[in-house]
This record gives sequence, structure tokens and C-alpha cells, in this order.
Amino acid sequence: MIRPIAILQATFSLILSLSLNLTLSAQKAPLEPLDAFQLTYVSDPVISPDGQLVAFVKNSFDIMADKRDPNLWLARFDGSGLRALAEGPESDRNPVWSPDGQQLAWVSSYEGKHRLMMRWMDSGEQSAIGEFQHSPGNLSWSPDGEWLAFTQFVPEKAGKLFGMPEKPEGAKWAAAPTYTQELVYRADGAGELEPGHTHIFVMPSGGGGAVQLTSGPFDHGGSLSWSKDSRHLYFSANRRSEEELMDNPQNSEIYRLSIVDSSVEQLTDHIGADNQPAVSPDGKSLAWLGFDDKKKGYNQAEIYLAPIDNLNNKKVLTLSLDRSVGQLQWSPEGNYLWFQYDDQGEAKVGRASLDGKVEEMAHDLGGDPIGRPYLGGDFAVGPGGRYAITQGDASRPPELAVGQSGQRGVRQLTQFNKALFLQKEPGKVEAFWTESSHDGRRVQGWIIYPPNFDPAKKYPLLLEIHGGPYSAYGDVFSMEAQLYASRGYVVVYTNPRGSTSYGEEFADLIHHNYPGNDYDDLMSCVDAAIAKGFIDENKLYVTGGSGGGVLSAWIVGKTDRFRAAVVAKPVINWFSHALTADGPAYFTRNWFPAMPWEDPEHYYQHSPISLVGNVKTPTMLLVGDEDYRTPLSESEQFYRALKLRGVETALVRFPDAPHGIAGRPSRMLAKVQAVMGWMEKYGGPGGSGGKP
Repeated sequence: MIRPIAILQATFSLILSLSLNLTLSAQKAPLEPLDAFQLTYVSDPVISPDGQLVAFVKNSFDIMADKRDPNLWLARFDGSGLRALAEGPESDRNPVWSPDGQQLAWVSSYEGKHRLMMRWMDSGEQSAIGEFQHSPGNLSWSPDGEWLAFTQFVPEKAGKLFGMPEKPEGAKWAAAPTYTQELVYRADGAGELEPGHTHIFVMPSGGGGAVQLTSGPFDHGGSLSWSKDSRHLYFSANRRSEEELMDNPQNSEIYRLSIVDSSVEQLTDHIGADNQPAVSPDGKSLAWLGFDDKKKGYNQAEIYLAPIDNLNNKKVLTLSLDRSVGQLQWSPEGNYLWFQYDDQGEAKVGRASLDGKVEEMAHDLGGDPIGRPYLGGDFAVGPGGRYAITQGDASRPPELAVGQSGQRGVRQLTQFNKALFLQKEPGKVEAFWTESSHDGRRVQGWIIYPPNFDPAKKYPLLLEIHGGPYSAYGDVFSMEAQLYASRGYVVVYTNPRGSTSYGEEFADLIHHNYPGNDYDDLMSCVDAAIAKGFIDENKLYVTGGSGGGVLSAWIVGKTDRFRAAVVAKPVINWFSHALTADGPAYFTRNWFPAMPWEDPEHYYQHSPISLVGNVKTPTMLLVGDEDYRTPLSESEQFYRALKLRGVETALVRFPDAPHGIAGRPSRMLAKVQAVMGWMEKYGGPGGSGGKP
């Protein structure tokens, strides 16, 4: 006979067992490296003139081709009608609506060929209206709907000082030497530069030949804005001699260009930057972005506004904001200027009235999720205060969202990442603030907790440092950082002094003093994380890239508290960097008080090579073979110095990779695997213990 109590006990055990099994089955798995190819994010939104449609670019990742796959999509503002307008291996970008909203143009590229595409919205038909050897950019439609303007690189014949005698038929001589007199003859991401300049073109919007409007030894690669009568284009450029360009590479001006006779008129004469001109909808005013030149590394862009016939009578609309602004756009009604800005580790959209009243309109913008947690994102403004943004946070890549001024919140229109995060769970991200040990300034940071985090356990800490140094991390999704957390690290990333999004004074704290007291900020953030009680103080690790590579190398020269370090694409010697990188005029003028040969001691004092005699930490170097921003020779100097000193080190080179190693997904994964492999060698998760 079965007793009632036994039945109750058996029932309770069954319920408990089922509940436990359901809990375990519902527990999501951590992200894995190959999940990077499952990510999707949106960019480049544009709202139709009637406010009913949003065109945008959906960016996915092709695991077979190892590249981004950006394709053009469309959705109605109310969220219906989501569909692809272009699919396949072509890369789509820069969508622009015709003034009447009946056509949509964009640029499409595939295997070195570039096409200007057009879609007729009433019929749904689309075709190429132009094909080019070099990619068009900065598409802009004339107000009368008759013309499309764009910028495009125009090759020129290379200079030649000497010739060679004619070689015998069939002879196999060495390749001819190259000859240049340019200050910058190679650039990161582009390699050896083909002789030529970027110029402005127009073509009929119905298709046909394109006409080059500008000429000369100047680059005209910025945004374009049409006059109300569709007869002139406003653009920004630095049309000065090479000598003047070297003296001040950022000294751009606003110009007006006639499409009828190609005449160019200079409208500003201002020592500093003037760029992104935008004509008001009524054609009576011009807004643009600019700053006064003060020979600084950080320059805070403001919005200028002036009557279109007298740009010297300008006023500044964003003086009350104390943040740098970008992506300037007029509201269709002409009563506001909308812009993007970063504020305390968050990318936002704001708008300024014509009398200078500034207000926040949207927040939580997000950009490319494949690499590190840099701030970014895009937006578009439409009629009636409608807007579209690329919105995300630290737990999800950015999706398309829309909102309207006067209404609370936004509505998400896409869910491209829903399937991936149905079964995978990223590490929780938590913001924190602490005080710097140097001067008590508040410094912001973030912690990514490993999946299934248990506060009763002790975890290794990985400090990840951003580059720039004038840039910012934030509450955005980062596949790279999430993979570190998935391996079992508590990841700490921060915005030390010099970071943007905290105002001009905070950014300027590292002017002529980098690296400097940003080191104290970073160590204070590490100490704040340790104080939470779940960090194994014997397992601290550090890495960073570019400017973060500089600081990582600086850190191991200042302290041996980290068990291992990975220094990615660093500057090790500012003297050699200033004369071998792809921005010599900018670096020597804006980052240092004098030329390297005039004040070598200043360059040396801020170079990690000056501290190499102190380094005890096992340190690995990562760099792309075709990095021209922080050239390979910088990493080689540190690697060889460490080898000569007997410090454990390694050098990892990425073939064909520029400064942006994570430009291809597999390279990002290789970088992460290299970092984790080196840390594991010295006691990191999954490792054998290594040396203390």
C-alpha cells in the first residue's frame, strides 16, 4: 500500500526535477567565435520626403568570403513592408531619395566595379544608370530633381624624373623604381597611393554621362549641398599649396561651385576647419561644422549658421553643449539643425534651434559590432519631426528604430539578430564611475561579466584600452570584448582622460602629455573593479590597440602587476612614428610642441621605448603587415628590445592587414584567439598556469 506522504514526496521530487531540467534547458549558451558571422547591424538610414519610408543598409557577414555584406533594404515608417531592395554579393551604400520621393539612388560595388543604381518607387523597377572605375561618394540630389552630384577619385599620370633604356625583347628586368614628391604617398587601408585627386561631378538623374566640375591638385572629397536654384554646389576643401597644407592640414574652407561654368568661389577665410556645408530648405542660410585651429590633437566641432550671401556673419549654435557634433542635417521645415554627438559614453542625436537652443532627441545609437566597443551610429531626419536611428546597446547590435519629436521613446522596426540571441546570451555589461588616483577626477568605465557569473567566485580581469586616443568606448555591443568574457574574463574597459564625450577640457588633459596621467585613470578603474570582491588579483591582464597599444606598452613599463600583456598596433617611438606614419603633418603639428629634431626629448619622454628597461611582464605584439597608421616598425622596435632584454615576448603579424585588423571577421577572430592564447599561457582561463 502506497502511503499519501510517499505520493506527495514523489510528486514534489518530480516537480523539482522537471523544474531543474527546464531551468537548465532554458539556460542560454555563451557566444562563440563563429557567432561573429551571424551578427547583423543596420546603417545609413534615409527617410523619404513624405516621411512614410525608410531606406537603410543591412550589414551581415559572409563566412565564405570573409567580408561584410551590406545590402539595401526598405521599411515603412510604421514598421510594415520590410524587404530587401538589393541582395547578392554587391556592396550597397549611400542611399539618397529624389526630392519628390519617387526615386531612390545608391552606390553598388562588386569586384572592383562601381555602379550608380536607381529604383523607381512606383513600378519597383531598378537598374544601373552609371558605371565607374572608381567609387562615387557623397551622392546629392539637386532640388529640381534633374541632377545627381557626387565625388570621385580621378587618377593622374605619375611624375617622372628619369627614364630607362629600352630593354631587349624577352628580357626580365627588375620592376622600375617609383618616384614621388608627395608628403603622403601611402595611406593606411589604401596602401601605395595612385597619383590623382578627388573631384566633384554631376550627371543627369535619368542617366547619361558625368561631367567633372573641379580640377587641380586639390581633393574635394567631402559632403555636397545644392543651392535652392540647383545651379550651384557648396563644398568644403583645403585648396592650398602643399607647403600650406603641411603647415595646417585641417585648414579647410567653404566654396561655391557653379555647375554651368565650373567657377569656384571661396566663401570663408577662417584659420581652422569649415566643413559639411548644408543649405537650408529655403535656400537663404548655410549651416556647417567647424572649429578654430589651436594646434591641438582634439578639436571640438561646433555648428555655424550664417546668411548664405555672407558667411562671415556667422553665429555658433552649440556653445552650450560642450560636445563635438557631427552628421549635420536640416529638418525639412528648416526650423532645426539635427546632429549626432557623444555624451558620457553614449551616442545621441540632438537638435539645435536657429537661436541656439539645444536638446537631446534620441540616445543609444550603435555602430559596427564586430570589433571593440567604440561609440558610433547613424540617424536621419524627416518631416514633422520624424527620425530614424541605428539603435543598440551592450547586449545587442544596432537595429533600425524610428521616433518622432514630441513622442516618448522609439519603435524598433527590425529584429535581424533575434535568432542568434534566442539561444546565445552575451555577458552582462555594467557601467561604473570611479575617481582617478591622480587628481580625483571622475572616470567612467564598464564591466562585462562572464556568462553565468557567480559573485562568490574569483575571476581573472582583462583590461581592454581604446585607441584614438581622442575617441570613446560606451554601452554598445562588442563581439571582441564579449568573446573575452565568454572565455571567463571579467572585462574592464574605460574612458580615461583624453577620451571624447566628456567635454573639451577633459579631452585636452592629454594635450602634449600622452601617455601621461591617463595611466592613473586606468589603474584606478582596475582598482575599482578589484574592490567589488570577485577579481583574482594574481590574474590581471591588459591589452589594447592603437592608442590602447601605446597605453598597454606604457603600463608594462610602469608596473609589473599584470601577469601578461598583448600590445596591439602600438606607437612605441614617437620620433620614428611621426616620420613614418601616414599623417606626418598632422601628428607633428597637433600632437607635439615642436618637430622631432627640434625637441627630441619630449618625443622620447612620452614613448613607451623610454620605459622598456623596466618591463618584466610577458608581452606579445600584434600588428598588420600593411599598417601605415602605426607602422610595423613600431611593433618590431618593442619586440626586439624585449628580446634583447630577455623578457618573454612574441610578435604576431597579420598578412595584408591595415591598421584596422578587424576589418575582416576572420582577422578579428584571429586577434581574439591570439590574445586569449597568450593570456592562457600565463594563467588565463583554459591555460595551464604559466608563470606567476
